[in-house]
Amino acid sequence: MPGMTVKFTKMHGLGNDYVYINGFETTIEDPAELSRKVSDRNFGIGSDGLILIQPPSEAGSHCRMEMYNADGSRGQMCGNGIRCVAKYVHDHGIAEDRELQVETDAGTKKLLIETSADGKVNEVTVDMGAPGLKRGEIPLADGEDAEEVAIGIPLEIEGLLFQLTGISMGNPHAVIRLDETRVPEGVELPELGQLLLEEWGPRFESHPWFPERVNTEFVVPRSRTELDFRVWERGSGETLACGTGACAAVVAGVLNDWCDREA
Repeated sequence: MPGMTVKFTKMHGLGNDYVYINGFETTIEDPAELSRKVSDRNFGIGSDGLILIQPPSEAGSHCRMEMYNADGSRGQMCGNGIRCVAKYVHDHGIAEDRELQVETDAGTKKLLIETSADGKVNEVTVDMGAPGLKRGEIPLADGEDAEEVAIGIPLEIEGLLFQLTGISMGNPHAVIRLDETRVPEGVELPELGQLLLEEWGPRFESHPWFPERVNTEFVVPRSRTELDFRVWERGSGETLACGTGACAAVVAGVLNDWCDREA
């Protein structure tokens, strides 16, 4: 890869930033290595990962999103990332339709774009599809029936007893209601903003229950229609936003009656 010159675009959705490369024009031989290099915020471009915008493999699709996390691992789906893909393909003339279909490793997603007076995309809505709730869909391997759901199940880590809800949004999520966590006597539960995510995130990400690792959302409801959360993304660490994580948090909130469906 030394001496290689590649055109790229950096975009973000709510601060969830990726480096994008137009695969219609450029072939990347080792995208995993490139993702590790460009994602480095000290010696690279700095991002949560790399997304290649590739030609579609199915009739009716406009393009294919190929996503890599900051550590080079392959990701199945990214809600903020796919919104930026939609903006890119429209603004660069790859697709002119208002309704787009983008292939991902989690299936083909439908997107609806809105444009401003200059014809550029200023809003993108994604149909994320139905969440996967069964243990086998996440996957969550805690020894229970793979066909059963995992709603509010106890998980003890480092002496703290968490209530975990497993959700798949095309990628695995563990949603934790932080303020309901049980702590040993004499130990104070940190507030959401003070939680040391760089310590707790990896403990969930690499827990034996999650054979494909897991994204973890630590949630505190603000009201029946608002949830505060912080996210640790597998392969990337803490990110400023996570589209699939926001969806998973609301699904878990509805299942556990923390919030309304319109949250």
